[in-house]
Amino acid sequence: MADEERASGETVPVDFWFDPLCPWAWMTSRWLLEVEKVRPVRPRWHVMSLSVLNEGRDLPEEYRKLLDSGWGPVRIAIAAEQRFGGEVLGPLYTALGTRFHHRKEPREEGTYRAALAEAGLPEDLAEAAESADYDEALRRSHHDGMDRVGYEVGTPVISVEGVSFFGPVVTPAPKGEAAARLWDGVLLVAGTDGFFELKRSRTRDPIFGTEE
Repeated sequence: MADEERASGETVPVDFWFDPLCPWAWMTSRWLLEVEKVRPVRPRWHVMSLSVLNEGRDLPEEYRKLLDSGWGPVRIAIAAEQRFGGEVLGPLYTALGTRFHHRKEPREEGTYRAALAEAGLPEDLAEAAESADYDEALRRSHHDGMDRVGYEVGTPVISVEGVSFFGPVVTPAPKGEAAARLWDGVLLVAGTDGFFELKRSRTRDPIFGTEE
């Protein structure tokens, strides 16, 4: 990508797979929206599912209950995408994520309807939360993202110019020039042949701040 494309101002699409359930994906998505302000990138949003990813795995009961509650939001997102196209996913993700992560609202019909209304979408899409009719399309979207990076990771997954990776996992979400510098670093390692991993243990929880 690079430097010549950034210099020319050509907008580069960045594909981002998210599950509204995941606070770390939320952090990364807010960072990517900051990057959009300072670098010529255009996010394209896609749905993955931690509930699908963890099917059949032996998990702690508390996490299993969390994943059981995660089917509704991703089904709604897929239903919205099928009816209105992928461009609605960004606003819907923001509306859902703000409620889940900032306001700590429950994953239930009232929350879904409020988020849909905020995103300018019909509230009847909330009915998809309890329907398996969208699960085949959900799994296709999920595997489209996860097949690129492998199944030992989760969300977020980012793909740019044919290079895909998990992360970056960061909190709080960098803003302004700090967001741009992180993006430039991500491109640098993603463009290095044979580069796979750079990681350390997390020592803090997601920091959402007060902004919505």
